[in-house]
Amino acid sequence: MPPRYHATPPEVVAETVRETVFIDENTFFIERPTDSDRLFDHPWVRSAYAADEYTPYWPTLWPSARMLAKVAVREPWDAYPQPVRVLEVGCGLGLAGVACLSRGLDVTFSDVDRTALTFAARNAKHNGFATGFRTIPLDFRCPPDDVKYPVVIGSDLMYEERLVDPLVGLLAAVLAPGGVCLVTDPDRPSARYFRWKLEEAGYSVTPEFIRAGEPGGERTKGTLYRIRHPG
Repeated sequence: MPPRYHATPPEVVAETVRETVFIDENTFFIERPTDSDRLFDHPWVRSAYAADEYTPYWPTLWPSARMLAKVAVREPWDAYPQPVRVLEVGCGLGLAGVACLSRGLDVTFSDVDRTALTFAARNAKHNGFATGFRTIPLDFRCPPDDVKYPVVIGSDLMYEERLVDPLVGLLAAVLAPGGVCLVTDPDRPSARYFRWKLEEAGYSVTPEFIRAGEPGGERTKGTLYRIRHPG
């Protein structure tokens, strides 16, 4: 099956706001659509779901993205083989990838929605990064077979159980031997299945408690899955 990419109509997400996001001692600027709920009333969304069960959740700055950004700014990247090349899967607005850029990493933003990639690239530039990153469309179900990354990251990727098997297949295709995958999740029921399928495939999976939220606001609890390639 060939990959199926999507592109949220730009006119539906034309009204935007630039949000200030605080992660530990870091400040990031993330441009996002002003009213993401309005998007779900658009005929294109109903058509995309009917054709491919696709729903554009990317315009929302989800708690798990904040969790992953916190992981990115705290990770001891100096201990990794250099240079550190990172693939962010399902990047959405690109917060975690931007956090990686702030640590001097080489980042590839990927998403099944081309409009999300536009926002991720724009957000990298809003934070002062004109180079050091690229964007690629990526469908979990049809992973590339010609490139490997030593680090793969993602947040809230298995929000439906049907996404677990394609995600495990994606890691088999793109995670380099001996590589590390960092995935944050708000403890959705499908995360247990995800961990079981990874361990069945021979990966080492270490869960770590994590939480994140807006300063002075509600904090969401979740889990960081630190996944190591069996190679």
